[in-house]
Amino acid sequence: MLKVLQSLSDAFGVLLFALLFLVFVVQVVARLVFGAPLAWTDEAAVILYLWAMLWGAALVCRDRDNVAFDLVYQHVSASVKRGMSLAACALIGALAAWALPGTVDYIAFMHRESTPVLGLPFDWVYAPFALLLATLCARSIWRILRLLGSHWQDHL
Repeated sequence: MLKVLQSLSDAFGVLLFALLFLVFVVQVVARLVFGAPLAWTDEAAVILYLWAMLWGAALVCRDRDNVAFDLVYQHVSASVKRGMSLAACALIGALAAWALPGTVDYIAFMHRESTPVLGLPFDWVYAPFALLLATLCARSIWRILRLLGSHWQDHL
């Protein structure tokens, strides 16, 4: 079941990038070929880029896919790596958990406003921020549990 959900999540990320590319092509053709820039393409491109980046960071990228400064991490013992990983997960998870209620509140507040050209409610535009914070919390908890388990070496 998790593989199916991951495949669907990946497919939605691909769809977002495809739509972004299509809007970008329409934008370029309208400007350069017809000499008539379209206002909706600028707005759609920004919204699609925001969604694609935050969706990808939240649900498509694995922990190992992220850039890490591991110069020190690679040269310490496994138990120190475990401690460093636990501290990093606790910090990231705690910061995301601290930011999540305020973010959700702000997103709900922004429902009253809409984008200038497409008229999309801003709560839909900003929704992936809350998704990212929630997944950071969940990933941090999940990794902490794995690092505290009996086979913690497999999760470094």
